[in-house]
Amino acid sequence: MLRSVILAASRSSQVERLVATAPYTRDVVRRFVAGAATDDALRATRVLVDDGLAVTLDHLGEDTVTPEQATATRDEYLRLLKMLAGAGLTPAAEVSVKLSALGQMFDEQLAYDNARAICAAADAAGTTVTLDMEDHTTTDSTLEVLGRLRKDFPSTGAVLQAYLRRTESDCRELAYAGSRVRLCKGAYKEPESVAYQSTREVDRSYVRCMNILMSGDGYPMLATHDPRMIAIGEDRARWFDRGPERFEFQMLYGIRPEEQARLAGEGYTVRTYVPYGDQWYGYLMRRLAERPANLVFFGRALVSRK
Repeated sequence: MLRSVILAASRSSQVERLVATAPYTRDVVRRFVAGAATDDALRATRVLVDDGLAVTLDHLGEDTVTPEQATATRDEYLRLLKMLAGAGLTPAAEVSVKLSALGQMFDEQLAYDNARAICAAADAAGTTVTLDMEDHTTTDSTLEVLGRLRKDFPSTGAVLQAYLRRTESDCRELAYAGSRVRLCKGAYKEPESVAYQSTREVDRSYVRCMNILMSGDGYPMLATHDPRMIAIGEDRARWFDRGPERFEFQMLYGIRPEEQARLAGEGYTVRTYVPYGDQWYGYLMRRLAERPANLVFFGRALVSRK
């Protein structure tokens, strides 16, 4: 119920204005979002890389409705990748890209062309790209674009969401050699016809999907903050004889940093998902929906300087 309320709030312009104008909101946002500018993203990346973490960067913005907006997003990624390479932050840092931000909703070919340009820039910078997954209506389109991109850029990463009923099948299809697959639980509100609704069902699906990926020939990227899922991931790595170089954990910027440091200290690859940009509101609300316990921190920060 709480998750549904938060997701509904993420679509409310009135709640957005309230959050944006409330005292001390900036301090809260900075915990989860690196900043608004490219320079902010680079500064956060440098700190994380120096701490022994890998990074994937997401320029926030999904409500792209014109070719000009899509082009602007593409150009920001091209600029970001050039700056990352110039700062010596690749290959430790890669980028995550939402096709909807590149024009997917009104011109799939445009989105592909923009994504291809970003993949080429990433390749030139000595790193790679992961295609973020969004709500279930875009899954087929995103996987089709992924297949096209992998013909020339085989390291392009996929994202699969365990709460979708179809994901076990998608995991089997993508668990081949060289295939990078990020497995997450999913953060969008989906109908029961396509997605599991209870936490227990989603957790069970996550474990089933994890087993498929960890037993396959690809490169699993386990995106989770759940202590049980992390422990199961460590166990599955031992069971399937996967060394730290053959899979990784991924977590969000600002969430469980001590656990990220612990895992990295034990020799695992840990990649921090770092968002930046001025369209932070929808992202922040989805993060709260994924882990409603974050509401405690958020609420305290809105009313206190402590």
